[in-house]
Amino acid sequence: MACAPGPDPRGAGGGHERPSWDNRLQYLLSCIGFAVGLGNIWRFPYLCQTYGGGAFLIPYLVALVLEGIPLFHIELAIGQHLRTGSVGVWKAVSPYLGGVGLGCLTVSFLVSMYYNTVLTWVLWYFLNSFQNPLPWGSCPLDLNRTGFEAECQASSPVSYFWYRRTLNITADISDSGSIQWRLLACLAASWAVVYLCVIRGIESMGKAIYFTALFPYLVLTIFLIRGLSLPGAVKGLTYLFTPDVRILQSPRVWLDAATQIFFSLSLAFGGHIAFASYNPHRNNCEKDAVIISLVNSLTSLYASIAMFSVLGFKAANDHGRCLDRNILRLINAFELPDQSVNRDDYAAVLSHLNATQPERVARLCLETCRLEDFLDKSASGTGLAFIIFTEAILHMPGAPGWAVLFFGMLFTLGLSSMFGNMESIITPLLDMGVTHRFIPKEVLTGLACLVCFLSAICFTLQSGNYWLEIFDNYAAPLNLMVFAFFEVVGVAYVYGVQRFSDDVESMTGRRPGLYWQVTWKVVSPLLLLTIFVAYVVTLARTPLSYKAWDTQYVRFPTRQEKSYPGWVQAACVLLCFLPVLWVPAVALAQLLAAHRRKKDTGRDRCPKL
Repeated sequence: MACAPGPDPRGAGGGHERPSWDNRLQYLLSCIGFAVGLGNIWRFPYLCQTYGGGAFLIPYLVALVLEGIPLFHIELAIGQHLRTGSVGVWKAVSPYLGGVGLGCLTVSFLVSMYYNTVLTWVLWYFLNSFQNPLPWGSCPLDLNRTGFEAECQASSPVSYFWYRRTLNITADISDSGSIQWRLLACLAASWAVVYLCVIRGIESMGKAIYFTALFPYLVLTIFLIRGLSLPGAVKGLTYLFTPDVRILQSPRVWLDAATQIFFSLSLAFGGHIAFASYNPHRNNCEKDAVIISLVNSLTSLYASIAMFSVLGFKAANDHGRCLDRNILRLINAFELPDQSVNRDDYAAVLSHLNATQPERVARLCLETCRLEDFLDKSASGTGLAFIIFTEAILHMPGAPGWAVLFFGMLFTLGLSSMFGNMESIITPLLDMGVTHRFIPKEVLTGLACLVCFLSAICFTLQSGNYWLEIFDNYAAPLNLMVFAFFEVVGVAYVYGVQRFSDDVESMTGRRPGLYWQVTWKVVSPLLLLTIFVAYVVTLARTPLSYKAWDTQYVRFPTRQEKSYPGWVQAACVLLCFLPVLWVPAVALAQLLAAHRRKKDTGRDRCPKL
C-alpha cells in the first residue's frame, strides 16, 4: 500500500490559519487533564489493592515503558507533524487506514455520551452536599411517618440514597422505567458547562484548563493531609502497599496492568492527536510524551495514597463499631459491669470466656471483627465514589465540606477529560469540512454537544445505570485496542519508522534512539496483539450478566446476578464491533475505488476502432 503524501505541516483547514496554544503549559495541562480522569481516582487504587499492593506496580511500570509511552509518543508526534485531527492523520499515512480515524471519532462519541452521565451523577451529589446533615447520612421516614423506609433499613442510608434517591433503579434491565427529571436537568447542566468550555475550541478550553486540571491536585493534597491525621490511615496505606509477589504469577494481573495503562493515558481516542495538531512544528513532542505519561502514573499513585488514607480511617471506624457491638453483647449476656471491657481488652476477655464458657459464647452469634476484612471492602468505579467514599466522609468532622470538595474534584477531573473527548469529535469534523466555511465553529460545537445530550437521555431512565455499565464495558475497550494496533503498525510498517524518525528529528532536533525504534517496530505491536487476544479470551469466558438491585431478592441488599436478555446481548456484541467496522469498510472502499480507477485508465489506453 502506497502512502499518501501528508498535508503541509504548516497548517491544515481549508486555507484558514490553524489556531495554536497560548503557551506550552496550556498544552501540557490539556493533555494531562485528558489523561488524568476518574479512572486514576477510582480504578487504579482498587487494582493496586486487589493485586498484591506494591507488587502491582511492577507489571504497571513494565506496561508503561513498553506500551504506554511509545504509543503516546506516536500520537503526539504524528498529530504535531501533520497538523490535523485523527481522520486526516490516518488518511495521510495511508488512504486504507482512514477507517481508524473514523473509528476513533465514533468511540469518542459513544464514550462522551456515558462519561458525561457520570458527571451528571457527580453534579447531583455535589448539589446535595450543601446540606447539614448530609442526605445520605440517615434513612428517611416511610409514607406513614411511623418508621424508616424498609429498603433503607435493609441496606444502608448510603446505598439507599444512591440506588433509590439518585437512580431510582428498576429491578431488571428489561424494565426501562421513566425518565428521572432531576437527572435530566443535571445532564443538561453538565452538557451546558462542557459546551461553554469548548465553545471556541482550544481558545476557550485553554483558559478553563488551568482550573480544571490543577484543582484536583489541590483537593487530593487536602484529603491527603487530613487523611494522614485520621486514626487508621497508616493501617490503610500499609494494607494498600504491602507487596505480595506471588500474585505476579497470575496472567490476569499483567492483563489488568496493561489495560489500565492503555485507558489511563486515553490512547487511541484521537484527543491527543487533536491537541498536538495545535502545537508549533518545532515543539519537543518526545519530551512531552515522557512528562505527561509520568505525571499521569504519579497522579494515580498520589490519588491512591490520598484515597486509602481516608478509607483506612473508615475501616478502623467500622472495625471499632463492630467490636463495640460484640462488647455490648458480652456485657449483657454475662452481666459484666458497664465499661468493664474496652476495645483493647476485647480479644483477651473473649479468649477467656471461650475457654471457660464456650457454649454460652457460641449462642451469642458474635460478629467476626477483623480489620483486614473491613479494609477488603473496597470497590472501583461508582461503587467507590458514591457508596464507599461517601460513607467514609460521613465519619469525618465537617462532613458536608469534605463532600463538596470531593465531588467538586470529581467533576473537574471528568470535565477536563471531556475536553479531550469533544476535541476528538470536533477537530476531525472541522478538518473534514463537514460544514460550510461560513458556519461558525461555535455552531458545529453546539450541534455536537446537543446530539450527545439527546443520545444520553436514555441513561436518565430508571434502567440507565445498567445501560451505562454496558457502554462502559463494551463500547471502548476492544475497539481502542484494535485502533492502537493499527496506529503503531501503520506508523512502523506503512508510513515507515525511518520516515517517521526523520519527521521527529525535524521537530525535536533529535533522532529517536534504539528504545523508540524497537518498541515501535516489535515490542508494542506484539504486546498490543497479546493484550487483545487475552482480553477477547477473558471476555468470552465471562458470562454476559449484570448485578441488579432488587428489593425482593432473598439475599438483599446483595445485588442479584442476572443474565442479559438476548436482545441486550446482541446490543453488547454490536457495541464491541460497530466502531471497528470502519477499518475494513474504508479499506474496501479504497480498494474498489483504486480498482475502478485502474480499470478506467486501462480503458482510456485502448485504441478506438
